[in-house]
Amino acid sequence: MGRRAWGCWLSVVSTAVLYGSLALFISILHNVFLLYYVETFVSIYKIDKLSFWVGEAVFLIWNSVNDPLFGWLSDRSFLTSPQSGPPITTPEVVLKRLKALSTNGPLFALSFLAFWVAWASPGLQFLLCLCLYDGFLTMVDLHHSALLADLAVCDADRTRLNFHCSVFSALGSLSVFLSYSFWDKEDFFSFRLFCVALAAFSILGFFLVSRSLRRRFQKEVRPRPDEAAALKELSVGHAPLAHTEKPVTIRQYLGQLSKHRNFMWFVSMNLVQVFHCHFNNNFFPLFLEHLLSDNITASTGSLLLGISYIAPHVNNLYFLTLCQRYGVYQVIRWLFMLKLGLSVAMLLAGADHIYLLCIFIASNRVFTEGTCKLLKLVISDLVDEDFVVNRRQQATSALLFGMVALLTKPGQTFAPLIGTWLLCVYTGYDVFQRETAGDAVVAVPEAAFGSGTPPLRLGCFHMVVFVPITCALLQLAAWSRFTLHGRKLQGIKALSLVGGNKEPLHNVWLCGW
Repeated sequence: MGRRAWGCWLSVVSTAVLYGSLALFISILHNVFLLYYVETFVSIYKIDKLSFWVGEAVFLIWNSVNDPLFGWLSDRSFLTSPQSGPPITTPEVVLKRLKALSTNGPLFALSFLAFWVAWASPGLQFLLCLCLYDGFLTMVDLHHSALLADLAVCDADRTRLNFHCSVFSALGSLSVFLSYSFWDKEDFFSFRLFCVALAAFSILGFFLVSRSLRRRFQKEVRPRPDEAAALKELSVGHAPLAHTEKPVTIRQYLGQLSKHRNFMWFVSMNLVQVFHCHFNNNFFPLFLEHLLSDNITASTGSLLLGISYIAPHVNNLYFLTLCQRYGVYQVIRWLFMLKLGLSVAMLLAGADHIYLLCIFIASNRVFTEGTCKLLKLVISDLVDEDFVVNRRQQATSALLFGMVALLTKPGQTFAPLIGTWLLCVYTGYDVFQRETAGDAVVAVPEAAFGSGTPPLRLGCFHMVVFVPITCALLQLAAWSRFTLHGRKLQGIKALSLVGGNKEPLHNVWLCGW
Protein backbone atom coordinates (compact mmCIF):
# COMPACT_ATOMS: atom_id res chain seq x y z
CA MET A 1 0.00 0.00 0.00
CA GLY A 2 2.84 2.38 0.89
CA ARG A 3 4.68 1.79 -2.38
CA ARG A 4 1.49 2.25 -4.36
CA ALA A 5 0.78 5.57 -2.63
CA TRP A 6 4.38 6.68 -3.21
CA GLY A 7 4.17 5.77 -6.90
CA CYS A 8 0.90 7.66 -7.23
CA TRP A 9 2.56 10.70 -5.63
CA LEU A 10 5.44 10.55 -8.11
CA SER A 11 3.09 10.30 -11.08
CA VAL A 12 1.00 13.30 -10.00
CA VAL A 13 3.75 15.76 -8.99
CA SER A 14 5.84 16.91 -11.93
CA THR A 15 9.59 17.32 -11.89
CA ALA A 16 9.21 21.09 -12.27
CA VAL A 17 7.09 21.27 -9.09
CA LEU A 18 9.57 19.15 -7.14
CA TYR A 19 12.49 21.24 -8.40
CA GLY A 20 10.70 24.48 -7.53
CA SER A 21 9.79 23.24 -4.04
CA LEU A 22 13.49 23.09 -3.18
CA ALA A 23 13.47 26.91 -3.31
CA LEU A 24 10.82 26.87 -0.55
CA PHE A 25 13.05 24.90 1.83
CA ILE A 26 15.89 27.36 1.21
CA SER A 27 13.93 30.62 1.39
CA ILE A 28 11.97 29.91 4.60
CA LEU A 29 15.29 29.71 6.45
CA HIS A 30 17.37 32.27 4.56
CA ASN A 31 14.81 35.08 4.84
CA VAL A 32 14.64 34.68 8.63
CA PHE A 33 18.45 34.52 8.79
CA LEU A 34 18.87 37.79 6.86
CA LEU A 35 16.35 39.58 9.02
CA TYR A 36 17.45 38.52 12.50
CA TYR A 37 21.03 37.30 12.69
CA VAL A 38 22.62 40.74 13.18
CA GLU A 39 20.00 41.83 15.71
CA THR A 40 20.43 38.56 17.62
CA PHE A 41 24.18 38.92 18.04
CA VAL A 42 24.13 42.66 18.69
CA SER A 43 21.12 42.98 21.01
CA ILE A 44 20.89 39.54 22.65
CA TYR A 45 24.39 38.04 22.64
CA LYS A 46 26.01 41.51 23.05
CA ILE A 47 28.86 40.98 20.60
CA ASP A 48 31.54 43.70 20.71
CA LYS A 49 32.20 45.93 17.70
CA LEU A 50 35.69 44.56 16.96
CA SER A 51 34.52 40.93 16.93
CA PHE A 52 31.58 41.88 14.75
CA TRP A 53 33.71 43.58 12.10
CA VAL A 54 36.37 40.86 12.17
CA GLY A 55 33.63 38.26 11.67
CA GLU A 56 32.13 40.23 8.78
CA ALA A 57 35.56 40.69 7.15
CA VAL A 58 36.36 36.97 7.30
CA PHE A 59 32.84 36.18 6.11
CA LEU A 60 33.31 38.51 3.11
CA ILE A 61 36.42 36.60 2.00
CA TRP A 62 34.87 33.19 2.60
CA ASN A 63 31.63 34.21 0.89
CA SER A 64 33.51 35.18 -2.27
CA VAL A 65 35.91 32.23 -2.40
CA ASN A 66 33.62 29.32 -1.56
CA ASP A 67 31.43 29.61 -4.69
CA PRO A 68 34.14 28.84 -7.27
CA LEU A 69 35.87 26.45 -4.82
CA PHE A 70 32.78 24.28 -4.34
CA GLY A 71 31.91 24.60 -8.03
CA TRP A 72 35.37 23.33 -8.98
CA LEU A 73 35.18 20.43 -6.50
CA SER A 74 31.78 19.50 -7.88
CA ASP A 75 32.51 19.76 -11.62
CA ARG A 76 36.23 19.07 -12.00
CA SER A 77 35.48 15.52 -13.18
CA PHE A 78 33.55 16.99 -16.13
CA LEU A 79 36.49 19.05 -17.39
CA THR A 80 37.73 16.44 -19.87
CA SER A 81 37.60 16.22 -23.63
CA PRO A 82 34.76 14.30 -25.33
CA GLN A 83 37.19 11.48 -26.21
CA SER A 84 38.64 10.89 -22.74
CA GLY A 85 36.63 7.99 -21.40
CA PRO A 86 32.99 6.96 -21.52
CA PRO A 87 30.47 9.79 -21.83
CA ILE A 88 28.66 11.00 -18.75
CA THR A 89 24.92 11.14 -19.34
CA THR A 90 22.75 13.98 -18.10
CA PRO A 91 20.70 11.74 -15.74
CA GLU A 92 23.96 10.73 -14.02
CA VAL A 93 24.86 14.38 -13.55
CA VAL A 94 21.40 15.12 -12.17
CA LEU A 95 21.72 12.23 -9.73
CA LYS A 96 25.05 13.64 -8.53
CA ARG A 97 23.44 17.04 -7.93
CA LEU A 98 20.49 15.48 -6.09
CA LYS A 99 22.77 13.39 -3.89
CA ALA A 100 24.64 16.57 -2.92
CA LEU A 101 21.32 18.32 -2.16
CA SER A 102 20.05 15.43 -0.06
CA THR A 103 23.21 15.65 2.07
CA ASN A 104 23.86 19.39 2.23
CA GLY A 105 20.20 20.45 2.51
CA PRO A 106 19.70 19.00 6.03
CA LEU A 107 23.16 20.23 7.08
CA PHE A 108 22.19 23.70 5.85
CA ALA A 109 19.08 23.57 8.08
CA LEU A 110 21.13 22.44 11.08
CA SER A 111 23.66 25.24 10.56
CA PHE A 112 20.72 27.66 10.58
CA LEU A 113 19.79 26.45 14.09
CA ALA A 114 23.32 27.17 15.36
CA PHE A 115 22.58 30.94 15.37
CA TRP A 116 19.77 30.91 17.89
CA VAL A 117 21.41 29.16 20.87
CA ALA A 118 24.45 30.63 22.63
CA TRP A 119 27.10 27.87 22.70
CA ALA A 120 30.37 29.85 22.59
CA SER A 121 31.68 33.36 23.09
CA PRO A 122 29.72 35.80 20.87
CA GLY A 123 32.67 36.65 18.62
CA LEU A 124 33.70 33.04 18.02
CA GLN A 125 30.12 31.86 17.54
CA PHE A 126 29.41 34.70 15.11
CA LEU A 127 32.42 33.80 12.95
CA LEU A 128 31.85 30.03 12.97
CA CYS A 129 28.09 30.28 12.41
CA LEU A 130 28.44 32.64 9.46
CA CYS A 131 31.08 30.51 7.73
CA LEU A 132 29.27 27.21 8.35
CA TYR A 133 25.91 28.58 7.28
CA ASP A 134 27.24 30.24 4.14
CA GLY A 135 29.25 27.14 3.22
CA PHE A 136 26.22 24.85 3.26
CA LEU A 137 24.02 27.53 1.68
CA THR A 138 26.52 27.84 -1.17
CA MET A 139 26.55 24.08 -1.73
CA VAL A 140 22.75 23.93 -1.79
CA ASP A 141 22.33 27.02 -3.97
CA LEU A 142 25.06 25.98 -6.44
CA HIS A 143 23.61 22.53 -7.06
CA HIS A 144 20.04 23.83 -7.17
CA SER A 145 21.02 26.51 -9.70
CA ALA A 146 23.12 24.05 -11.71
CA LEU A 147 20.10 21.75 -12.02
CA LEU A 148 18.38 24.50 -13.97
CA ALA A 149 20.99 24.10 -16.70
CA ASP A 150 21.23 20.30 -16.39
CA LEU A 151 17.50 19.57 -16.45
CA ALA A 152 16.62 21.66 -19.49
CA VAL A 153 18.03 23.27 -22.61
CA CYS A 154 15.13 25.07 -24.33
CA ASP A 155 13.89 28.42 -23.02
CA ALA A 156 10.34 27.22 -22.37
CA ASP A 157 11.47 24.41 -20.07
CA ARG A 158 13.90 26.57 -18.14
CA THR A 159 11.29 29.29 -17.80
CA ARG A 160 8.86 26.73 -16.43
CA LEU A 161 11.40 25.57 -13.86
CA ASN A 162 12.12 29.16 -12.84
CA PHE A 163 8.39 29.87 -12.66
CA HIS A 164 7.91 27.17 -10.02
CA CYS A 165 10.95 28.47 -8.11
CA SER A 166 9.36 31.92 -7.97
CA VAL A 167 6.07 30.51 -6.69
CA PHE A 168 7.72 28.56 -3.91
CA SER A 169 10.13 31.40 -3.06
CA ALA A 170 7.13 33.70 -2.60
CA LEU A 171 5.60 31.12 -0.26
CA GLY A 172 8.91 30.95 1.59
CA SER A 173 8.80 34.70 2.19
CA LEU A 174 5.77 34.16 4.42
CA SER A 175 8.15 32.88 7.12
CA VAL A 176 9.25 36.49 7.60
CA PHE A 177 5.69 37.62 8.34
CA LEU A 178 5.14 34.69 10.72
CA SER A 179 8.39 35.44 12.52
CA TYR A 180 7.08 38.81 13.79
CA SER A 181 4.64 36.90 16.02
CA PHE A 182 7.49 35.04 17.73
CA TRP A 183 10.31 37.60 17.77
CA ASP A 184 10.87 38.97 21.27
CA LYS A 185 14.32 40.01 22.48
CA GLU A 186 13.20 39.72 26.10
CA ASP A 187 11.82 36.18 25.71
CA PHE A 188 13.82 34.34 23.05
CA PHE A 189 12.42 30.86 23.78
CA SER A 190 9.38 31.15 21.47
CA PHE A 191 11.52 32.34 18.57
CA ARG A 192 13.91 29.42 19.08
CA LEU A 193 11.01 26.97 18.88
CA PHE A 194 9.81 28.71 15.72
CA CYS A 195 13.27 28.32 14.14
CA VAL A 196 13.40 24.64 15.15
CA ALA A 197 10.03 24.10 13.45
CA LEU A 198 11.26 25.84 10.27
CA ALA A 199 14.46 23.77 10.24
CA ALA A 200 12.57 20.50 10.80
CA PHE A 201 10.21 21.33 7.93
CA SER A 202 13.17 22.16 5.69
CA ILE A 203 15.04 18.93 6.57
CA LEU A 204 11.96 16.82 5.87
CA GLY A 205 11.36 18.67 2.61
CA PHE A 206 14.92 18.20 1.34
CA PHE A 207 14.77 14.49 2.21
CA LEU A 208 11.44 13.77 0.51
CA VAL A 209 11.94 15.90 -2.60
CA SER A 210 15.51 14.78 -3.31
CA ARG A 211 14.42 11.16 -2.81
CA SER A 212 11.50 11.61 -5.22
CA LEU A 213 13.69 13.19 -7.90
CA ARG A 214 16.45 10.60 -7.48
CA ARG A 215 13.98 7.73 -7.97
CA ARG A 216 12.84 9.31 -11.22
CA PHE A 217 16.29 9.80 -12.69
CA GLN A 218 17.64 6.43 -11.57
CA LYS A 219 15.41 4.90 -14.23
CA GLU A 220 17.19 6.97 -16.88
CA VAL A 221 20.66 5.89 -15.77
CA ARG A 222 19.98 2.15 -16.13
CA PRO A 223 20.94 1.26 -19.73
CA ARG A 224 18.89 -1.17 -21.74
CA PRO A 225 20.54 -4.60 -22.40
CA ASP A 226 21.14 -3.84 -26.09
CA GLU A 227 22.64 -0.41 -25.28
CA ALA A 228 24.89 -1.92 -22.62
CA ALA A 229 26.15 -4.58 -25.04
CA ALA A 230 26.85 -1.97 -27.71
CA LEU A 231 28.78 0.20 -25.27
CA LYS A 232 30.82 -2.78 -24.10
CA GLU A 233 31.63 -3.75 -27.70
CA LEU A 234 32.69 -0.21 -28.59
CA SER A 235 34.86 0.17 -25.52
CA VAL A 236 37.00 -2.91 -26.37
CA GLY A 237 38.65 -1.38 -29.39
CA HIS A 238 39.15 2.03 -27.80
CA ALA A 239 40.32 1.04 -24.34
CA PRO A 240 43.98 2.01 -24.91
CA LEU A 241 42.87 5.51 -25.94
CA ALA A 242 40.55 6.07 -23.00
CA HIS A 243 42.82 8.49 -21.19
CA THR A 244 45.03 9.97 -23.88
CA GLU A 245 43.92 13.55 -23.11
CA LYS A 246 44.39 15.12 -19.70
CA PRO A 247 41.59 16.86 -17.82
CA VAL A 248 41.46 20.63 -17.99
CA THR A 249 43.29 22.32 -15.12
CA ILE A 250 41.84 25.27 -13.23
CA ARG A 251 44.38 27.55 -14.93
CA GLN A 252 43.31 26.36 -18.38
CA TYR A 253 39.66 26.69 -17.42
CA LEU A 254 40.17 30.29 -16.29
CA GLY A 255 41.97 30.99 -19.57
CA GLN A 256 39.02 29.61 -21.51
CA LEU A 257 36.62 31.65 -19.42
CA SER A 258 38.57 34.87 -19.97
CA LYS A 259 38.10 34.42 -23.74
CA HIS A 260 34.36 33.85 -23.31
CA ARG A 261 33.22 37.35 -24.32
CA ASN A 262 29.54 36.91 -23.49
CA PHE A 263 30.52 35.68 -20.03
CA MET A 264 32.68 38.76 -19.43
CA TRP A 265 29.98 41.18 -20.58
CA PHE A 266 27.38 39.39 -18.48
CA VAL A 267 29.60 39.54 -15.38
CA SER A 268 30.14 43.27 -15.96
CA MET A 269 26.40 43.84 -16.11
CA ASN A 270 25.68 41.53 -13.17
CA LEU A 271 28.29 43.22 -10.96
CA VAL A 272 26.33 46.46 -11.31
CA GLN A 273 23.09 44.54 -10.68
CA VAL A 274 24.40 42.98 -7.45
CA PHE A 275 25.59 46.42 -6.33
CA HIS A 276 22.17 47.97 -7.01
CA CYS A 277 20.25 45.18 -5.26
CA HIS A 278 22.34 45.46 -2.11
CA PHE A 279 22.32 49.25 -2.25
CA ASN A 280 18.52 49.10 -2.11
CA ASN A 281 18.62 46.60 0.75
CA ASN A 282 21.19 48.57 2.76
CA PHE A 283 19.59 52.00 2.41
CA PHE A 284 15.88 51.20 2.11
CA PRO A 285 15.22 51.95 5.84
CA LEU A 286 17.27 55.16 5.57
CA PHE A 287 15.25 56.37 2.59
CA LEU A 288 11.99 55.60 4.39
CA GLU A 289 13.16 57.50 7.46
CA HIS A 290 14.45 60.67 5.80
CA LEU A 291 12.25 60.87 2.70
CA LEU A 292 8.88 59.57 3.86
CA SER A 293 8.67 59.25 7.66
CA ASP A 294 7.19 62.75 8.16
CA ASN A 295 4.46 62.13 5.59
CA ILE A 296 3.43 58.48 6.04
CA THR A 297 2.39 56.39 9.02
CA ALA A 298 4.48 53.60 10.50
CA SER A 299 1.99 51.02 9.18
CA THR A 300 2.39 52.42 5.66
CA GLY A 301 6.15 52.14 5.97
CA SER A 302 5.83 48.52 7.12
CA LEU A 303 3.52 47.84 4.18
CA LEU A 304 6.09 49.25 1.76
CA LEU A 305 8.74 47.00 3.30
CA GLY A 306 6.47 43.96 3.04
CA ILE A 307 5.51 44.69 -0.56
CA SER A 308 9.12 45.20 -1.59
CA TYR A 309 10.01 41.88 0.03
CA ILE A 310 7.41 39.55 -1.47
CA ALA A 311 6.41 41.39 -4.66
CA PRO A 312 9.60 40.52 -6.63
CA HIS A 313 8.72 36.81 -6.41
CA VAL A 314 5.12 37.38 -7.47
CA ASN A 315 6.07 39.88 -10.17
CA ASN A 316 8.61 37.42 -11.54
CA LEU A 317 5.76 35.12 -12.58
CA TYR A 318 4.65 37.79 -15.07
CA PHE A 319 8.21 38.45 -16.21
CA LEU A 320 8.65 34.76 -16.97
CA THR A 321 5.57 34.74 -19.20
CA LEU A 322 7.12 37.65 -21.09
CA CYS A 323 10.37 35.68 -21.35
CA GLN A 324 8.53 32.82 -23.05
CA ARG A 325 7.14 35.23 -25.65
CA TYR A 326 9.98 37.68 -26.24
CA GLY A 327 13.09 36.00 -24.80
CA VAL A 328 15.04 36.61 -21.60
CA TYR A 329 17.49 39.05 -23.22
CA GLN A 330 14.73 41.37 -24.41
CA VAL A 331 12.83 41.32 -21.09
CA ILE A 332 15.96 42.18 -19.11
CA ARG A 333 16.71 45.01 -21.55
CA TRP A 334 13.18 46.38 -21.05
CA LEU A 335 13.62 46.24 -17.28
CA PHE A 336 16.83 48.29 -17.53
CA MET A 337 15.04 50.85 -19.71
CA LEU A 338 12.10 50.92 -17.29
CA LYS A 339 14.46 51.54 -14.38
CA LEU A 340 16.07 54.41 -16.28
CA GLY A 341 12.74 55.92 -17.34
CA LEU A 342 11.18 55.78 -13.86
CA SER A 343 14.29 57.32 -12.27
CA VAL A 344 14.41 60.20 -14.75
CA ALA A 345 10.66 60.81 -14.30
CA MET A 346 11.09 60.89 -10.51
CA LEU A 347 14.02 63.30 -10.81
CA LEU A 348 11.91 65.67 -12.92
CA ALA A 349 8.93 65.38 -10.53
CA GLY A 350 10.98 66.28 -7.48
CA ALA A 351 11.10 65.17 -3.85
CA ASP A 352 7.83 66.81 -2.78
CA HIS A 353 5.50 64.33 -4.50
CA ILE A 354 5.23 61.91 -1.60
CA TYR A 355 2.93 59.32 -3.14
CA LEU A 356 4.99 59.21 -6.34
CA LEU A 357 8.08 58.80 -4.16
CA CYS A 358 6.49 55.88 -2.29
CA ILE A 359 5.61 54.15 -5.54
CA PHE A 360 9.05 54.82 -7.00
CA ILE A 361 11.02 53.53 -4.00
CA ALA A 362 8.94 50.34 -3.82
CA SER A 363 8.87 49.73 -7.59
CA ASN A 364 12.60 50.40 -7.92
CA ARG A 365 13.37 47.61 -5.49
CA VAL A 366 10.73 45.28 -6.98
CA PHE A 367 11.99 45.65 -10.55
CA THR A 368 15.64 45.45 -9.51
CA GLU A 369 15.08 42.26 -7.51
CA GLY A 370 12.90 40.94 -10.34
CA THR A 371 15.79 41.32 -12.76
CA CYS A 372 18.01 39.30 -10.41
CA LYS A 373 15.50 36.44 -10.50
CA LEU A 374 15.85 36.18 -14.29
CA LEU A 375 19.64 36.10 -14.41
CA LYS A 376 19.86 32.38 -13.61
CA LEU A 377 18.28 31.75 -17.01
CA VAL A 378 21.05 33.75 -18.68
CA ILE A 379 23.77 31.92 -16.72
CA SER A 380 22.22 28.63 -17.84
CA ASP A 381 22.54 29.81 -21.46
CA LEU A 382 26.18 30.68 -20.78
CA VAL A 383 26.68 27.13 -19.46
CA ASP A 384 25.40 25.83 -22.81
CA GLU A 385 27.69 28.14 -24.79
CA ASP A 386 30.72 27.17 -22.69
CA PHE A 387 29.83 23.49 -23.21
CA VAL A 388 29.62 23.88 -27.01
CA VAL A 389 32.53 26.27 -27.60
CA ASN A 390 35.02 24.34 -25.44
CA ARG A 391 33.70 20.89 -26.48
CA ARG A 392 33.33 19.67 -22.93
CA GLN A 393 32.35 16.13 -22.01
CA GLN A 394 29.67 17.53 -19.71
CA ALA A 395 28.47 21.05 -18.94
CA THR A 396 30.18 22.49 -15.84
CA SER A 397 27.06 24.14 -14.48
CA ALA A 398 27.98 24.50 -10.80
CA LEU A 399 31.48 25.76 -11.60
CA LEU A 400 30.21 28.46 -13.96
CA PHE A 401 27.61 29.61 -11.44
CA GLY A 402 30.41 29.75 -8.87
CA MET A 403 32.65 31.84 -11.11
CA VAL A 404 29.81 34.30 -11.72
CA ALA A 405 29.35 34.59 -7.94
CA LEU A 406 33.09 35.13 -7.40
CA LEU A 407 33.25 38.03 -9.86
CA THR A 408 29.99 39.70 -8.81
CA LYS A 409 30.03 39.27 -5.01
CA PRO A 410 32.26 42.39 -4.60
CA GLY A 411 29.13 44.38 -5.46
CA GLN A 412 27.81 43.46 -2.01
CA THR A 413 30.78 45.24 -0.43
CA PHE A 414 30.78 48.21 -2.82
CA ALA A 415 27.12 48.98 -2.06
CA PRO A 416 27.46 50.12 1.59
CA LEU A 417 30.88 51.68 1.01
CA ILE A 418 29.86 53.77 -2.00
CA GLY A 419 26.45 54.49 -0.47
CA THR A 420 27.85 55.91 2.78
CA TRP A 421 30.44 57.89 0.80
CA LEU A 422 27.75 59.40 -1.43
CA LEU A 423 25.66 60.25 1.60
CA CYS A 424 28.59 62.07 3.14
CA VAL A 425 29.37 63.89 -0.12
CA TYR A 426 25.78 65.02 -0.68
CA THR A 427 24.88 65.92 2.91
CA GLY A 428 27.94 65.79 5.16
CA TYR A 429 26.09 63.15 7.18
CA ASP A 430 28.37 60.42 8.60
CA VAL A 431 26.33 57.34 9.51
CA PHE A 432 29.11 56.02 11.74
CA GLN A 433 29.48 59.20 13.83
CA ARG A 434 25.73 59.95 13.73
CA GLU A 435 26.52 63.62 13.24
CA THR A 436 25.49 66.00 10.51
CA ALA A 437 27.96 68.60 9.40
CA GLY A 438 26.81 72.14 9.57
CA ASP A 439 27.72 72.90 6.01
CA ALA A 440 26.47 70.01 3.91
CA VAL A 441 28.08 69.43 0.55
CA VAL A 442 25.28 69.15 -1.97
CA ALA A 443 26.04 68.48 -5.60
CA VAL A 444 22.78 69.96 -6.92
CA PRO A 445 21.51 73.35 -5.76
CA GLU A 446 18.67 73.21 -3.24
CA ALA A 447 16.74 75.72 -5.34
CA ALA A 448 15.80 72.88 -7.65
CA PHE A 449 13.52 71.51 -4.95
CA GLY A 450 12.79 74.58 -2.90
CA SER A 451 14.92 76.37 -0.36
CA GLY A 452 13.10 74.73 2.54
CA THR A 453 14.22 71.19 1.73
CA PRO A 454 16.65 69.89 4.42
CA PRO A 455 20.08 68.95 3.05
CA LEU A 456 19.87 65.35 4.37
CA ARG A 457 16.49 64.76 2.73
CA LEU A 458 17.67 66.32 -0.51
CA GLY A 459 20.83 64.20 -0.49
CA CYS A 460 18.82 61.03 0.08
CA PHE A 461 16.55 61.98 -2.82
CA HIS A 462 19.52 62.49 -5.12
CA MET A 463 20.90 59.08 -4.11
CA VAL A 464 17.59 57.32 -4.67
CA VAL A 465 17.31 58.63 -8.25
CA PHE A 466 20.90 59.07 -9.46
CA VAL A 467 22.12 55.61 -8.42
CA PRO A 468 19.44 53.80 -10.53
CA ILE A 469 20.10 56.15 -13.45
CA THR A 470 23.84 55.44 -13.35
CA CYS A 471 23.33 51.70 -12.91
CA ALA A 472 20.82 51.52 -15.76
CA LEU A 473 23.12 53.37 -18.18
CA LEU A 474 26.08 51.12 -17.34
CA GLN A 475 23.96 47.99 -17.63
CA LEU A 476 22.43 48.99 -20.96
CA ALA A 477 25.93 49.65 -22.32
CA ALA A 478 27.21 46.22 -21.22
CA TRP A 479 24.01 44.38 -22.18
CA SER A 480 24.16 45.79 -25.72
CA ARG A 481 27.45 43.90 -26.22
CA PHE A 482 25.94 40.59 -25.08
CA THR A 483 25.28 38.50 -28.20
CA LEU A 484 23.91 35.22 -26.79
CA HIS A 485 20.32 35.71 -27.89
CA GLY A 486 18.15 35.26 -30.94
CA ARG A 487 19.42 32.94 -33.67
CA LYS A 488 22.84 32.51 -32.06
CA LEU A 489 21.26 31.27 -28.83
CA GLN A 490 19.02 28.84 -30.71
CA GLY A 491 22.03 27.46 -32.54
CA ILE A 492 23.92 26.96 -29.28
CA LYS A 493 20.93 25.19 -27.74
CA ALA A 494 20.59 22.86 -30.72
CA LEU A 495 24.27 21.87 -30.49
CA SER A 496 24.05 21.54 -26.70
CA LEU A 497 20.98 19.32 -26.94
CA VAL A 498 22.77 16.95 -29.33
CA GLY A 499 26.19 17.04 -27.67
CA GLY A 500 24.86 16.71 -24.14
CA ASN A 501 22.57 13.76 -24.94
CA LYS A 502 19.60 15.58 -23.38
CA GLU A 503 16.00 14.81 -24.15
CA PRO A 504 13.32 17.52 -24.33
CA LEU A 505 11.86 18.07 -20.89
CA HIS A 506 8.30 18.27 -22.07
CA ASN A 507 8.62 14.66 -23.23
CA VAL A 508 10.25 13.12 -20.18
CA TRP A 509 11.39 15.05 -17.16
CA LEU A 510 8.80 17.72 -16.56
CA CYS A 511 5.85 15.42 -17.08
CA GLY A 512 6.85 12.64 -14.70
CA TRP A 513 6.32 8.97 -15.43
